[in-house]
Amino acid sequence: MSGPLDGQVAVVTGSSRGIGRACAIELAAAGATVIVNYTANQAAANACLMDIIKAGGNGIVVRSDVANPEQAKQLIDTAIESFDKVDILVNNAGINRDRTIARMSVEEWDTVIQTDLSSMFYCTSAVVPGMRERNYGRIINISSIVGQMGNMGQANYAAAKAGMIAFTKTAAKELARNQITVNAICPGFIDTEMVSALSDEVKTAVLANIPLGRFGTAEEVAAVVRFLCTEGGFFTGSQLSPNGGQYM
Repeated sequence: MSGPLDGQVAVVTGSSRGIGRACAIELAAAGATVIVNYTANQAAANACLMDIIKAGGNGIVVRSDVANPEQAKQLIDTAIESFDKVDILVNNAGINRDRTIARMSVEEWDTVIQTDLSSMFYCTSAVVPGMRERNYGRIINISSIVGQMGNMGQANYAAAKAGMIAFTKTAAKELARNQITVNAICPGFIDTEMVSALSDEVKTAVLANIPLGRFGTAEEVAAVVRFLCTEGGFFTGSQLSPNGGQYM
């Protein structure tokens, strides 16, 4: 498979399903070698890699819980040992543990912050030295509309995703001199397992607040990731918001 990302190596965290899977396939279609990362669902990660290979792409599957700093570093080290470098990092890994603040446990708070926010720092800090050495890099953080506007019952998730936006701006300022761009994508409600788990009543209420009248697709988010890696070289510190007009 050839394309504008020929010769580049991409790590996509949490890429066995949903938005991460779509990003891995999209980057491979553009020519990148992709490290498909998963924590628990090996079968889904293998299926993602098989789709990449069947389409003529290349990559490997690496199990790593990026919420753990040692495992996050090991993921990046494995990518470098296998392919000599990492050009693209997509910090996509994330979970939600929804509950109102009054009912939320410390464990529910910590688990979401560690997985959604801290993992981004762990992986980014691991790729930065190599990117600086080569004077090139693309770091893309998958935040959320919830990090921009908040949402009932998602204080932990909103805090993590808002933190990703602030981290993106700081990292963009620090790394611009090395031609490393750092951007955040803030999807609205995307038709993934997370949205599928909502009740029909909640889905109807959400759709009523989306001017375009539909949920987005993981492929639409992945297209934005690909754009930032291929044609979006003058974007850094930005928030791109594929959300159907729900938050403007």
